[in-house]
Amino acid sequence: MTLPQDHPAVPARKLGVLLINLGTPDAADARSVKRYLAEFLSDRRVVEIPPILWQPILRGIILNTRPKKSAHAYGQVWREDGSPLAAITRLQAAALKDAFGPDVMVDWAMRYGNPSIGDRLAALKAAGCERILLAPLYPQYCGATTATANDKAFEVLAGMRWQPTIRTLPPYHDDPAYIGALKTSVEAALAALDFTPQAILASFHGMPQRTLELGDPYHCQCRKTARLLGEAMGRDLIVTFQSRFGRAKWLEPATDTVLESLPGKGIARVAIVAPGFSADCLETLEELAIRGRESFIAAGGSDFAYLPCLNDSPESIAMLRILILRELEGWTVPA
Repeated sequence: MTLPQDHPAVPARKLGVLLINLGTPDAADARSVKRYLAEFLSDRRVVEIPPILWQPILRGIILNTRPKKSAHAYGQVWREDGSPLAAITRLQAAALKDAFGPDVMVDWAMRYGNPSIGDRLAALKAAGCERILLAPLYPQYCGATTATANDKAFEVLAGMRWQPTIRTLPPYHDDPAYIGALKTSVEAALAALDFTPQAILASFHGMPQRTLELGDPYHCQCRKTARLLGEAMGRDLIVTFQSRFGRAKWLEPATDTVLESLPGKGIARVAIVAPGFSADCLETLEELAIRGRESFIAAGGSDFAYLPCLNDSPESIAMLRILILRELEGWTVPA
């Protein structure tokens, strides 16, 4: 069909894939961290306290005390190409750029911070993507991660006159491709150590205990991931939960408490892996690799190793390609 001469330009139709991860400040300074934390901690999926009670605490105390401390922590892990989480997610998207053929565009976004979900969805739509797969890179589903990433995308869609068709990547905590990639990665990292760990911890990001009681499947999916990984490796893993915040009861056992207790039980050599993170970030590189090591050694441990996340390794990209291809099935570019 020939379009009228005054018809707006129409881009060639494509499919889109948007990789989504949690978020990061734009720089490792207090001002950037404060801006990031204000957005992150104002999300009702993350902090479920009524805003009338929570916002005075957030604005009056937390945002005036925590940014400087967090900026210091970010400074310890910041890379030449920026925040580890953003840099690695960008590399993952780049590695998948040509994985699905010329008719599929792959982009990436952060739920909090930049590049934003709204900006990248708009860019994909403008480029001709009438069908877009949202791919939150959280192996285990949680309302505070997977759901809020999708929420934000749907919020953006609500403001579009012409919405693209949307699919969402389901959690993949027990997918054989994911467990296989973890096994390969962990065993390679263990083989490179100059000591043999007596115990391996699988540390997942913590959530308030209340979320489990309200029906969030996160805790159960974390446990299943660790069980399947342990079975694949032929050894048991110690499951722990990190990053407690505030006074509420959180999922247990706590990673820091377990690390500090192990030397007293005769376990002086430990390795730790974080199977709930698709890319290394502040919570793995600073909280586990730096502070975890310090607390374990201070408690009497002799050898400690943090094993990297899947990141943009070949096994990670191969696994993501399998998961994404599965969700793109049946979608073809219209003529």
